This record gives sequence, structure tokens and C-alpha cells, in this order.
Amino acid sequence: MTTASAFHFESLVWDWPIAVYLFLIGISAGLVVIAVLLRQYYPSAAGSESTLMRTTLILAPSTIVIGLLILILHLTRPWTFWKLMFHYSPTSVMSMGVMLFQVYMAVLVIWLAKIYEKEIVALQQRWLPKLSIIPRLLTWLNKAVRALDITMLVLAVLLGAYTGFLLSALKSYPFLNNPLLPALFLFSGISSGIAVSLIAIAIRYRKNVHNQETVFLHRVESFVVWLEIFLLAAFFVGLALGDDGKVRSLIAALGGGFWTMWFWIGVVGIGFIIPLALKKWLNRGHSAFRVILVSGASLLGVFLLRFFVLYAGQLTVA
Repeated sequence: MTTASAFHFESLVWDWPIAVYLFLIGISAGLVVIAVLLRQYYPSAAGSESTLMRTTLILAPSTIVIGLLILILHLTRPWTFWKLMFHYSPTSVMSMGVMLFQVYMAVLVIWLAKIYEKEIVALQQRWLPKLSIIPRLLTWLNKAVRALDITMLVLAVLLGAYTGFLLSALKSYPFLNNPLLPALFLFSGISSGIAVSLIAIAIRYRKNVHNQETVFLHRVESFVVWLEIFLLAAFFVGLALGDDGKVRSLIAALGGGFWTMWFWIGVVGIGFIIPLALKKWLNRGHSAFRVILVSGASLLGVFLLRFFVLYAGQLTVA
């Protein structure tokens, strides 16, 4: 496998747009997960002025929309995608994913509308004063705030894991047909959501990035990163202890060549070693530059992980 042919080989079915799609969906799910957790554990810091909540407001829906557009345009017949939105098949991972996206987006809009209730009511009174049903509906949701948070958390977890299920359903590829892949993609997605949030905080509070949100994000980040490392190691151990097809897929992915270098330099080096090595340096002074550098490396590592799993996973066919 040479560099020139690393992105084009006979067994390749899904190429780089799918990796970008998986990355964007992971960011949306990860942002929502940590936003709900912030609302539960630090409700005073999770108001409409919160940087994390503002980042979630902008990126959680937009990354989903962009990701779905990439997926639709990548289909052989993109103009027939609308059929999946109305015809569901319980035996199709893609069909169930479309249903999940629809429910996720609907609940996400309602959830964000409740968080930004004051802003929405102000806009409604200014531009649509006769549409009084909007504030009444938002007030009615006061009874279901906690249930809405829990529902949003469950849907975000399912969405983050779904990206892994989508690949693990490819049974003809032993590398991808792994039960740990949904969990790995879920927690790497949460890691990307944390990284994006920390970068947003660093940009907004350039001289004072150490606040309650930052403390919360770093606490969650420490747990998520080590769990992500454990899941990645368990993923490879499972391949090594599997049947002949899984062993061959592991050798093809990590036995040398372009994707082996990609994994050790990109995923491990940039995504894990650099953020962990620079953690003490970051703690000595939470400057915007340091936060962006460390969080940017972590975010890039998640992006490179998506590419590695997608491409290396298709090198070997059962």
C-alpha cells in the first residue's frame, strides 16, 4: 500500500466524505451530551449566556445538516433520499438512522427553544406579536424540562453510537464488524464536543478562560480521554484474538504502510500524546493560545481516527 493508492483501492466502498460525515455527527452528539450534563450538574452555568450552550445552539444543528447533505450528495441517487424519510425498514441500519436523525432534530429544536426562551419570546413580540402561541407553548414546557433533558441525552448518546453501528453493520469487513466500534465513536465524539467547546471558550474569553465551564469540561475530558484510549486498545485486542479475517484486518491496518503511519502519528501522536503531554503546561496558565493548541490537537486526532477506521477498515474483506 503506497501513499498514492492509500485512498483508492479495490475493496473501498465508502471514501472520505463519509469520514467527514461521521466526524460532524460526532461533534453534534458530543456537544449535546456535555451540554445536558452541564445543565444537570452546574445549572447556574448552563444558561443562555453560557459559551457551551451557545456553541451547542450553533453547531449541534448545523453539523447535523451539513453532515446529512454530505451523505445525501454521496449517494448514487441522491434525489431519491426523500423516500428514506417516509419509508422505514427495521432491518436497515440506514433507515433506522434516518428515523433517529428526524427525532433527534425535532427534540433538539424544542430543547434549544426552551433554553433560549427569553430570546425567542423577545423576537416573537417584536416581529410576530400576534403569534402568542409560542410563549404559551414554551411556558407549558416548564413541566417537562427534566424529561426533555433526559430525552435529549438519550438521543445524543444513540446518535453518537449510531455512527459506529453504521460501520459495524458492514459484515464483509472484519475490521469494522466490531461491537466496540459504537462505544469508541460515541466517546470520541464526546471528546470532539469538549474540544470544540474549549476552543469556543478560549476565543470568547481570551484573557480569562479559566471559569466554571472550563473546570467542568476538563473534568469530563480526563475521564473521556482515558476511556477512549481503553476502548481503542480493547478494539485492537478483540481483533488480535478474533478469527482469521480479523487478524488479517489488524495486520493490514497496523502491520506497516500508510495507514499504520497515519494511526501512530495522527491518531496516537497528535490525538492522545500531545494533549496529555501538554496538560501540565496548560494547567500552569490557561491562555487562549494554549487551550486552542491542546484542544485543536485533540479535535484533529478525532478527525484522523474517523479516517483511519473508515479506510483501514476496508482494506480487508472477509
